[in-house]
Amino acid sequence: MTVSTKTIGAEPFDETQWAPYGWVPVRDTDSRDGRERLHYDWGDVHLNVIGHSLEEVDKTDRGLLCEELFHHQTHTQALMALNCDCVVVVAPAGKSFASAADLEDVRAFLLHPLQPVVLHAGTWHWGPYPLDDTPVELLNVQGLRYAEDNGRTDLAGLGLSLEVAFS
Repeated sequence: MTVSTKTIGAEPFDETQWAPYGWVPVRDTDSRDGRERLHYDWGDVHLNVIGHSLEEVDKTDRGLLCEELFHHQTHTQALMALNCDCVVVVAPAGKSFASAADLEDVRAFLLHPLQPVVLHAGTWHWGPYPLDDTPVELLNVQGLRYAEDNGRTDLAGLGLSLEVAFS
């Protein structure tokens, strides 16, 4: 099978650029506080600490190789790196990833420690993964039964590959 590889740069996080994929929690004194809400169809909101390391993914000379994406249709997911810089890949909900053209809407964002983000229900995502050998620890809020709602697209199996470049 021929693999079509697209390279995207990991871009600095920007709240406006993030908007198609989710939202950013704001201070309680911000007039926008409460406009966005967490949503859990199954009423199983769960808080825990998860982690990712580079042992889970393939590295390239410029960064990391993303060969799969996940999404959760029944709930939002909130993430916050606790200990190191990391990269998260996102794509709009509803993408089918039937061809290389579907990689055009995929973005990668750099996240810093203590920078919270929320993924809209259905947003495709990968990671966050650390930029170096330090495993990233993540504060994670998602549905407790997420494994029952963990849609996956196997980019590699479709002959697609995404290189996330750090520089």
